[in-house]
Amino acid sequence: MNANLLICGVDEAGRGPLAGSVYAAVVILDVNNPIEGLADSKKLSEKKRDFLSGEIKTKALAWGIASCSAKEIDEINILQASLLAMKRAIEAMQVQFNITPHLVQIDGNKCPKISLPCEAIVKGD
Repeated sequence: MNANLLICGVDEAGRGPLAGSVYAAVVILDVNNPIEGLADSKKLSEKKRDFLSGEIKTKALAWGIASCSAKEIDEINILQASLLAMKRAIEAMQVQFNITPHLVQIDGNKCPKISLPCEAIVKGD
């Protein structure tokens, strides 16, 4: 794979609970500045997640976080709200860091409606 290819990974959190918002995060990691210990957040302790959050924000090329409210979930359903939160996170990252990925990889089986090349990867976390 081309080392200059910017790939962003996207995942959501909060899809399981019965109440509250759903969140999505996106990151473009820097191949020249690796982060030790990255794994599925559900398999990490809270302390390790907090530490890695700081590492990502410091070492990644770009990152973004966005959400959809409980009201939006009720209006469009949880799947569509998750996809909308993903789209918002990608857009926030692009604005904040002035960077556009060449490819978006989604943890899941559906891609949000975005104008970038996108692939869904089941169990992609």
